[in-house]
Amino acid sequence: MQPKPQVVNLPVYQPGKPVEEVQRELGITEVIKLASNENPYGTSPKVRAAIESEMSQMHIYPDGAASELTRVLSGHLGVNPNQVIFGCGSDEIIALITRAFLMPGDETVMADQTFSVYKSNADIEGAVSIEVPLKDGIHHLSAMLEAISERTKIVWICNPNNPTGTIVSSAELRSFLDLVPQHVMVVLDEAYAEYVTDSAYPDGIALASEYKNVVVLRTFSKIYGLAALRIGYGVGEPEVIKLINQVREPFNTTRFGQVAALAALGDQEYVKECRDKNAEQIKFLNKEFDRLGLKYFPAHGNFIMVDVRVLAVEMFQILLKQGVIIRAGFGKYPNHIRVTVGSAEQNRRFIAVLEQALRQEQGEV
Repeated sequence: MQPKPQVVNLPVYQPGKPVEEVQRELGITEVIKLASNENPYGTSPKVRAAIESEMSQMHIYPDGAASELTRVLSGHLGVNPNQVIFGCGSDEIIALITRAFLMPGDETVMADQTFSVYKSNADIEGAVSIEVPLKDGIHHLSAMLEAISERTKIVWICNPNNPTGTIVSSAELRSFLDLVPQHVMVVLDEAYAEYVTDSAYPDGIALASEYKNVVVLRTFSKIYGLAALRIGYGVGEPEVIKLINQVREPFNTTRFGQVAALAALGDQEYVKECRDKNAEQIKFLNKEFDRLGLKYFPAHGNFIMVDVRVLAVEMFQILLKQGVIIRAGFGKYPNHIRVTVGSAEQNRRFIAVLEQALRQEQGEV
């Protein structure tokens, strides 16, 4: 069998190491996972009740159009139902966008250190990825603008950016969008939007109504706590959403995902509670990193990228043996780890283990 040439050397996405795997490999029971930016507080209590009520329908296919969820979400966002598409996480919508719009030889522009799924999906379609270096961990929008050519089809902006956690402001983004050619799609990936408390942060949904070439991606996996149910969504112009829908597989979201998303969406008080706790714990971690003399990027999502002054892959192994799972291996940031902002208890344990590891590396223990 002959595969696509561009698939042969395509790297396989490496998710955060599962807790169960670490417990089995190391023979330890107390393990905390701070690697995949999951909500440490779980999901709204209303979600469990919604899922339990759906158990009797397990033998019935889901609504392929997610009609009720579309109606409620579009009302919540203030957009028309035909501007919304759902996917198996926002990851699937990234794949659908590349499937619908990218041809071999087309160009797509992104940051050099951002969510890897943009590039991998562009590679699958035979497109050329133009990777623009971040500036101080932030999307360098002026350089990205210069990278746009007549072959450019899509520009990707992850805001907050994964893995650095930085944001581009509303003013910066508007100035950028004003200059982007109308035939170039700009995808604003706002997976962590609900966590942001900075008033300078742009409202991507509002921008999608103003700029017809903007598509916004969001997810129920993060602050809503539905990562296991894999449901995300995109918002854009009806004509664009229709084209993306035409390459979507039927029944790509489950009954459980849809009812859980409905229930989660209806509990905005829980969302606010999670956002407030996250902001409080970011302050705690910032204070501890300052105490330890570690530099870090400003965190606007539910994760922080910090320079641990040693090779991050080595620090990963040290922390792993102590039952703390983080992420490492970020190309141009070899000494940086990315750690999810956990609960107060999880964060205290992480700091204690990290401090001990740093002392060992420095020969103080």
